[in-house]
Amino acid sequence: MQGKDTIKSTFKQLFESVISFNQCLNTQEVDKYVKKFTFLKFMLIMICAQLYQLDSLRDISSTLKNDELATSLDLSSISASQLSRKQRAELMEPVTSLFAELIQQAGITEGFDKLRQKLGSVYLIDSTVISLCLSQYRWAYFRKTKSGIKVHTRLKLLKDKVLPDAAVITAAKKADRTQMDELIVEEENAFHVFDRAYVDYKKFDHYCEQNIRFASRLKDNAVVQTLENFEIDDESHINHDSKVLLGNKHSTKMRNPLRIIETTDTEGKSITIVTNDFELSAEEIGALYRYRWQIEIFFKWIKQHLNIKHFYGTGQQAVEIQVLIALITYCLLALLKQKAGYQGSLLDIQRCLCACLYEPFPSFIRKLYGKGKRQSRGRRKIDHEKIYQFTERQVFEGETDHFDDVTYDPIIP
Repeated sequence: MQGKDTIKSTFKQLFESVISFNQCLNTQEVDKYVKKFTFLKFMLIMICAQLYQLDSLRDISSTLKNDELATSLDLSSISASQLSRKQRAELMEPVTSLFAELIQQAGITEGFDKLRQKLGSVYLIDSTVISLCLSQYRWAYFRKTKSGIKVHTRLKLLKDKVLPDAAVITAAKKADRTQMDELIVEEENAFHVFDRAYVDYKKFDHYCEQNIRFASRLKDNAVVQTLENFEIDDESHINHDSKVLLGNKHSTKMRNPLRIIETTDTEGKSITIVTNDFELSAEEIGALYRYRWQIEIFFKWIKQHLNIKHFYGTGQQAVEIQVLIALITYCLLALLKQKAGYQGSLLDIQRCLCACLYEPFPSFIRKLYGKGKRQSRGRRKIDHEKIYQFTERQVFEGETDHFDDVTYDPIIP
């Protein structure tokens, strides 16, 4: 697809996994009867649209006026109507397969050191709502004044980051716990962390009987029958640790006992955690649950830095494909970060990539690691560490509703 002058470009390095995957699509006959606008070209141009956060199909069409992009795609022009028709084609299966392939590649070289060795694979489960216009997206009816979709996501917790591991996209009206079966991993040593929106006593019984480990916040109105209290170290930050049964005889009472741990967050507020793991210490369970805030940071990142604010189509498939392409773009950025051996933020990768996409990969690496020169004394310095701590505190306090508002920006007061 690319000429000799671009064979070692950053563009090729970024899309190497997508190009390799495309070579395995012959059996699916995705491009049957297609002469010009193939699945691969569609994916590459839509991923570029995510990187540059383009707002419409017309904007995407106009990007081919860039000679470097047109040469890299081997595509001189494409109209907005052609892009729209492609979104309505049968592409959900190959897009989902590509997402699964990139998940595997992105996580293959990662580890979780001591915690991973002890716990096995750790998964964070949660969902985020993306608001839509009611008049244009009636299939996603949510409330009287708006529509919306809910992206139910499973992230894999790694050493110093998270990676998307699965995603289920539904209308926002569906309760979180209805998608648990799609997100729970039934493998040995897997450990799941989720919030109280996923509390379901029948499913908890099933997980206990299938040796599926989990930890979750407990609802305030839960009926608890204490069976045994465990000893607590005087110097521990754990306030309570006991073996219990949840529910009552008049509703749904669990058959299997669980463990309740009461601890405090960074602000000193009490948190009640329920788990079916009796092997780990209460301190380890409490520390593990604190990692759940990373999924909130992940949702905030993709809403701010990838394009899931403006959808290019109003149909259900077009919306779902765009969300999956955003997650694919995140995985590609993570893979590029691994290739570059970069220890900084993923946002640094994206910003440098947008500026150096068609340059040789060594040039991209030099600019990524190079220090920028300060241009003026009056430029405002952003305290990223302070913003990070502020966001973390909001998550622990449960003040996360505004995260679903794509206009929210912690930098702008």
